[in-house]
Amino acid sequence: MVIRRIRRLVRLVVPYRKDLSLAWSTIKGRKGGFVGSFVAIAAGSAVITACGTLLVSGLGTGVSPERYSGTAVVLGAQQSYWLDETSEVRYSERVTLPADKVAAVAAVPGVASALGDVNVEVSVLTSDGDAVAGPDGFPVFGHGWSTAALAPFRVREGRAPAAPDEVVLDTDLAARAHVSLDATVRLVVGSIPSSYRVVGIATAPGDGLDRQSAVFVTDDQATTLSGRPDRVDAIGVLAAPGVTPQQLAERITATVPGVVAHTGAGRGDVEFLDVGDARSLVVETAASFGGTMVLIVVFVVASTLALSVRQRRRELALLRAIGATPQQIRSMIGAEMTVVSSVGAVVGALPGVGLAFVMRGVFVLADAMPPDFQMRVGLLPVLASLVLCMTSGRLAGWLVARRMAKVSPVEALGDATVEPRKLGWIRLTIGVLLIPLGLLLTLGNVASPGDSAADTAGSAVLLFVVALGCLGPLLLQGAIVLFGSLVNRQSTASGFLALANARANSQRLSSATVPLAMGVTLAAVQVFGASTAIAGAQHQLEDGLRADHVLTASSGAGVSPEVMDAVRGLPGVATATPVARMQVLLTFPSEDSTATKVFAAQGVAPVRLSETMDLAVDQGDIAELRGEAVALSRIVAQTVGAKIGGTIELRLGDGTLVKPRVAAIYENSLGFGDVTLPNDLVVAHTTARTDTAVLIRSVDGTDPEALTAALRGAVERYPTVQVGDRQTFLATPGPGGSGDWALNLLFQTVLLGYIAIAVVNTLVMATTARVREFAMLQLIGGSRDQLRAMMNGEARIVVSSALLFGLLATVPPLIGISLGLTKSPVPSISLTGLIAIAALTIALSWGAIRMATRYALRPAPVDAIGGRE
Repeated sequence: MVIRRIRRLVRLVVPYRKDLSLAWSTIKGRKGGFVGSFVAIAAGSAVITACGTLLVSGLGTGVSPERYSGTAVVLGAQQSYWLDETSEVRYSERVTLPADKVAAVAAVPGVASALGDVNVEVSVLTSDGDAVAGPDGFPVFGHGWSTAALAPFRVREGRAPAAPDEVVLDTDLAARAHVSLDATVRLVVGSIPSSYRVVGIATAPGDGLDRQSAVFVTDDQATTLSGRPDRVDAIGVLAAPGVTPQQLAERITATVPGVVAHTGAGRGDVEFLDVGDARSLVVETAASFGGTMVLIVVFVVASTLALSVRQRRRELALLRAIGATPQQIRSMIGAEMTVVSSVGAVVGALPGVGLAFVMRGVFVLADAMPPDFQMRVGLLPVLASLVLCMTSGRLAGWLVARRMAKVSPVEALGDATVEPRKLGWIRLTIGVLLIPLGLLLTLGNVASPGDSAADTAGSAVLLFVVALGCLGPLLLQGAIVLFGSLVNRQSTASGFLALANARANSQRLSSATVPLAMGVTLAAVQVFGASTAIAGAQHQLEDGLRADHVLTASSGAGVSPEVMDAVRGLPGVATATPVARMQVLLTFPSEDSTATKVFAAQGVAPVRLSETMDLAVDQGDIAELRGEAVALSRIVAQTVGAKIGGTIELRLGDGTLVKPRVAAIYENSLGFGDVTLPNDLVVAHTTARTDTAVLIRSVDGTDPEALTAALRGAVERYPTVQVGDRQTFLATPGPGGSGDWALNLLFQTVLLGYIAIAVVNTLVMATTARVREFAMLQLIGGSRDQLRAMMNGEARIVVSSALLFGLLATVPPLIGISLGLTKSPVPSISLTGLIAIAALTIALSWGAIRMATRYALRPAPVDAIGGRE
């Protein structure tokens, strides 16, 4: 039985080895014909490897715990809302645990001790009133002294705190603040300063604290400062002798419901929320973008391979004429692609690792990943890239070889030197149908209302891109007929030749024009879609902000609610509005199930709100924004189907579920956020329990400078609060932040960069394959200058057609995006962005064609005319 299986395996492998040997011989003999596919696969492998490296890093690495380094298990609350079994959304604020969970955990067998920890962000002020930051700008946190055992910290000098006004500082923080034992130091919690006596200096284990600074007070004082006497942020568990962390975690989760156990490096996710947020974001974006890139690689490789096969029409026609079967043609091309894709995938892997670190740098710059988030480089992403690239290459080869293998030998020989004049009916039908479908989705108001309208319009660009790919040769033929004489003068020999070549070889020319037009479309939609959203937000914010002065925090966690009481009654102050921000999750019915989306939210006081902030209320009354009430933007209201007086299901930043009544619907969501809630509700469910800013409107006729001086005097006892004008608020990041935009720009840049490589690749392949044509033209009297002028004419056709088709394809999506976001059909078009897109298009196409033409003209005409195809 075993021998029979071995023989069967040998019979299967030996023919395949022969195919690979033949493919290698073919590749060595036609290196130029396979360079395009090789470059496309190598570049795709680099991007896929980068995404795989990010994915593996997000799944398996993070940041090691510091204050929890001595624990076996760290327990936290569920910090994510799970959309399904594989997809989650992280809450923006820390989700806390009931304090009574500590005693329940301590009673579990194998637990030596369990300690509840609270994190209170504080600002440590020097004698000059300056705030002392943590290492590398990380925050300073206050804790109860009992949790020092979780590291454990050791008192190097002095003693532990015993009174409410006593504090212990870690060694590095004491050195940076220039304080010693028995010194008095001021700690600011929110905006409220208090004086403490330094009774001890503590040393952290190992190399100290790299991501924070630690301040220890008594346990009771820590609970008081946190403002949540019945809640803890985390529970650190020390194990009894002989109990492993994994065993202990399983026992605790089986006994105590509502806690999530973390061991090993996962303990850092509880200690540092930004690590868990980054891990979730990296995994989600790397997986989705990597999947998109696999599809793009298949498309690009199929395009370059199709061009390569068309350049081998004579060779393949001859093989069919001498008896090669369709299966043999498919096998040959499949084996060739196996060799090219495997080598290309391996070559692209090393640059892919470097690209992963570049992408990590962008994540850090966008504040989506902490600077110390570790990358994991291994063989798994490389192997995954190899499998995906080989699969993509074989699939592309099958798609291209399928049509070629179906052609009969006679038809193949007759079609060997003249490209087909008509497109396939399937391709033509798909291309024609996609255009009205795209118009319907962008302009026909058939998409779901609300934010889905803008999302659908942005996604519909893919329909126009595919339509360009299907109808490219036909569109190019029409453009040559209509505008060819405007681009090239037929009175010159070079202009005549350029137009003649373009008409006779429109499919060859379209193989270069269509990818370029696709790149123009994708780039224009991303650039101008973002500029439309940014311009709309800026316009709404500038028109809607009616405050004269703004209070913000220079450091620390924000502006405490007590600051409002200090400024509200000042002479010249008409009204003051506190503003707090968070992200919320909104669950709503969607088709046969429910959907959950994340929206930017703000918390405001409704009293005289219109004097400081104009939300452009369309329906309802913003004055009713009290208790469990909510105001929604028009976009969100349409998305979730909310009506005035109805209720919605909303999860606040810390996971608290509320079902508020819809009190108002407003328009200015881009500038002020999609969801507006009562200020006290938002503040109570933020981690720091503070406001982002306080907006102040002055009484008419008040001297601005006099009011500024009065405000500064009123907040003088709050050392971290600053007084600014309305420009201070305009300059702060909006409720949505800029991180998502930066990451979107990163991935679109990578995608467009790959498309640019494919475009240059295609142009070079198409031009260098015309060596014999150039030689024949020279032998019948054409000069090299005339040939260069002819190619410049073809380049003008390629560039003008790509810009025309690409920009026309962006019009419906951009109008749909603008209508969905701002109700205006006119998008914001950046002249600088338009010039940049045109300049890049010209540089890519003209540079590639000129370089390839120079290479193709190098051989002597007599030598080139007798060369191979």
